[in-house]
Amino acid sequence: MDYQTVAVIGLGYIGLPTSAILATHGIQVVGVDVNPNVVATINQGRIHIVEPELEAVVSGVVASGRLRAVSRLEGADAFIIAVPTPFKDDHAPDVSYIEQAARSIAPHLRGGALVILESTSPVGTTEQLSRWLARERSDLRFPHQAAEAADVNVVYCPERVLPGHVLHELVYNDRIIGGITRRCAERAAILYNTFLKGQCFITDSRTAEMAKLSENAFRDANIAFANELAAIADVFDINPWNVIELANRHPRVNILQPGPGVGGHCIAVDPWFLVHGAPAQARLIRTAREINDAQPRQVVCKVKQRAARFSAPVIACLGLAYKADIDDLRESPAMEIVRELAEERTGTLLVVEPHIKELPGSLRDFPELTLANLSEACDKADIILLLVNHRQFKGVDRRLLLEKVVIDTRGFWR
Repeated sequence: MDYQTVAVIGLGYIGLPTSAILATHGIQVVGVDVNPNVVATINQGRIHIVEPELEAVVSGVVASGRLRAVSRLEGADAFIIAVPTPFKDDHAPDVSYIEQAARSIAPHLRGGALVILESTSPVGTTEQLSRWLARERSDLRFPHQAAEAADVNVVYCPERVLPGHVLHELVYNDRIIGGITRRCAERAAILYNTFLKGQCFITDSRTAEMAKLSENAFRDANIAFANELAAIADVFDINPWNVIELANRHPRVNILQPGPGVGGHCIAVDPWFLVHGAPAQARLIRTAREINDAQPRQVVCKVKQRAARFSAPVIACLGLAYKADIDDLRESPAMEIVRELAEERTGTLLVVEPHIKELPGSLRDFPELTLANLSEACDKADIILLLVNHRQFKGVDRRLLLEKVVIDTRGFWR
């Protein structure tokens, strides 16, 4: 079966680029999002996120009529779910958005349809998705019921792209395609091979789910190791970035970089899914999460210690995003640090984030906190706190830094 029409549920950092790539390869794409502003923006050929080259692609496929954004789902040959999967206060996974997506898809299903889950999910979620769909459509057979004889194919195919390079990596990265049955996976591979230049690796859905979680847990553990090394280096008054750079000269060593914590909707979240699913076994993964989650508080304590020498300290906080050169604030340790500094009235806070036009809602209620430009903040500050290594910050006058208290959490100016 050729997939001529695809519906993408969720037009965020993954759903929108995926929609655009599919549309550039001749597929009619309907993108669905609950936010009316997102729908309106996309239908004007513009984008609501920061991603290099994406707006030009979206503008082209919207103008050609191959991509439309809507608020209510329409029928299609294939459905791709790219919705958030956060965790609850106790770190238990929240898959309610996937369940809602299943309910919206179910009325539009017909024999031969393909349903793909791309959202990072706990092990077993794809099978649960099949059950949710079956509950809504008793007239159709689903793979958890009928195996290879199913009317509808249900698949897990996790995204694995780097923000800032999404358009390239969507096409050139290998994809893991985990079907509840092999036939499900093979049907999904047909769709992905319309645009993919990387390889498709077919497996079962549970293996694919765990592989995705393992990728992020590995990076989290490596970053936790780097953060622990940095803490040890601090005891000996050694520059941890120099230590890591030299250690990485070993051909089989690749230590990642320490920092103020781990953010984003992947590495800061996904390892908890493994901890929740197998708490007795995931001891190292849990410890890594705890180490990285503790980093923001350590930065706050260091800033407060340095600020105590000033009667009315002015602190320039450089960066709010969770990583360099993007606008994504989700699970950002920089956001947490700035909020805690404001809550504890550490001083006047001048926040510099070149990728946003206004402060996020969670920071707007603090009168001592304002959004500033880089030169103004650095000029007025007693303390310069580098939280994100945006390229705009690289060119700060180093002579100015000599006159300030500098806390560089990224080793950017070393």
